[in-house]
Amino acid sequence: MYFFLSNLSFVDIGLTSTTIPKMLVNIQTQSKVITYAGCITQMFFFILFIVLDDFLLTIMAYDQKVAICHPLHYTVIMNPQFCILLVLISWIMTFLNSLLQNSMTLWLSFCSHVEIPQFFCDLSQIVPLACSDTFVSDVVIYFVVLLLAIGPLSGILYSYSKIVSSLCTISSAQGKYKAFSTCASHLSVVSLFYCTCMGVYLSSAATHSSHSSATASVMYTMFIPMLNPFIYSLRNKDTKMALKRLFGKKL
Repeated sequence: MYFFLSNLSFVDIGLTSTTIPKMLVNIQTQSKVITYAGCITQMFFFILFIVLDDFLLTIMAYDQKVAICHPLHYTVIMNPQFCILLVLISWIMTFLNSLLQNSMTLWLSFCSHVEIPQFFCDLSQIVPLACSDTFVSDVVIYFVVLLLAIGPLSGILYSYSKIVSSLCTISSAQGKYKAFSTCASHLSVVSLFYCTCMGVYLSSAATHSSHSSATASVMYTMFIPMLNPFIYSLRNKDTKMALKRLFGKKL
């Protein structure tokens, strides 16, 4: 679990480092200009880290499933070599996906001055601004995005369906609470991640409001990565005791 958490923390740092520094520079200099090379680079790393975040959440859901449904075989199934292999495959797949998405964008031609209705270079905002035909790019990009969205989400739903069925077989209430508390943090992070991501792209597709889309994007590019360490640290007894002393009451 802590191996996957360390990777998730690293990915969250990479995600925030991709968008926030440039945004802070724009605020400080009152300039919203970004070069074409800078935009492509930012888009590459943003796609890489956001998809990798999704993959890691899926792996962690499977880790929770094994811990709850097969506790006696956990150390055998989730051995260090297998954990490293899962993370390595996730890095390779997300790197190839990001490379493909950027390649499809590089084939497009843009006008000399393009205004992006977003505070960072988002693929869904850039492709519609192309001056050339985007049909092939749209088909490839949306097919890959749909595949990568359905795959991890299906894995998470499958893992939690097995967890719920396993919880139903536990007779004692204390046992159910202990098992549920094991996956409560991860379930909270998954809910925040998918709700904000779906909210951004569904709302932008429905309302076409750049302001609402940019506001919602702040949630999953800035606040969610900041909340992840706090949510997972609530399982730590030392953190709970520190919060009790801080607020002077039981949590």
